[in-house]
Amino acid sequence: MRTESIIRALDDPTRLRIMRLLAHMELAVGELAQVLGQSQPRVSRHIAILCDSGLIERRREGSWTFLHHRLGPPSAPGIRGAVSRLLEAAEAEDEAFAERCAEDRRHLGAIRSSREKSAAEYFARHAGEWDRLRAMLTPADQLEAVLLQALADEPLGRLLDIGTGTGRIAQVLAPDAEHVVGLDRSPEMLRLARSRLQDLPADRWELVQGDFGSLPFPPASFDTVVFHQVLHYAAEPAWPLDEAARVCRPGGRVAIVDLAAHEREELRVRHAHARLGFTDEQLLEWLTASGFAPAAPLTLPGAGLTTKIWVARRLGKAAAADQPEVVHDLA
Repeated sequence: MRTESIIRALDDPTRLRIMRLLAHMELAVGELAQVLGQSQPRVSRHIAILCDSGLIERRREGSWTFLHHRLGPPSAPGIRGAVSRLLEAAEAEDEAFAERCAEDRRHLGAIRSSREKSAAEYFARHAGEWDRLRAMLTPADQLEAVLLQALADEPLGRLLDIGTGTGRIAQVLAPDAEHVVGLDRSPEMLRLARSRLQDLPADRWELVQGDFGSLPFPPASFDTVVFHQVLHYAAEPAWPLDEAARVCRPGGRVAIVDLAAHEREELRVRHAHARLGFTDEQLLEWLTASGFAPAAPLTLPGAGLTTKIWVARRLGKAAAADQPEVVHDLA
């Protein structure tokens, strides 16, 4: 971030309003234009200036572009924290600006309602097929409680939820994480997740469009990586596990929640499952090859399908040769 370009970018009341809005919520370009009451081309020009300065960034999700605040909290060191403090001080000390910001935030309620309505309509269209699948699984609240307990022995830190879908697991784990990133290849799923997560503090989470076979993150970016009911979509599960190992720091953890091996071929057709669940031996082989040390898996029987939770720790290069023996629950 160059100081000169930041100062120039902040020298406009509309851009100051944009920065205050994005501190509360990640917004699409059209949503931001709606809140500001300005044309989309005009808002896009302001966005270009803020992006060029490094204060915000764009994320494309299909035909939509979302905007993300790149500043840390006011307590953050360096220029990012200084800009946050400046923006907070501007709202605290300039009465007219504070009233304008308060009015902008009231308009966010309409954005939230629109997202929630869209999510409800999507669920209504797909409720029947999802209900049939859920009826065969461990109840969601029970599974979530077991997953939380399995990860409770240390902080989650920076967490990556691969295949976040509707954002439910990201929402469940967010209170125990420093920061949550939800990744999904589907723009429609990301919009559902955004509706679910939008009431969490804006600096605690983000959503990214991408594929689990080629994660758009640098090495050792995360302390915890989660696959929740997503690995069975991989024709070659070793590939996304290799990617998870690449972005997981040494000593970090991966948690895989998925189906135990089963023979329900209809799931290939109705739900596009590439794999009919997994055996413990398969996960042991893939996790070990990717540089993880697995713990004993957890088993959660359902009404027709059994769910398993596999947790494993990322080994450092020096530790990989000393992987401990793992005792498996082969239920």
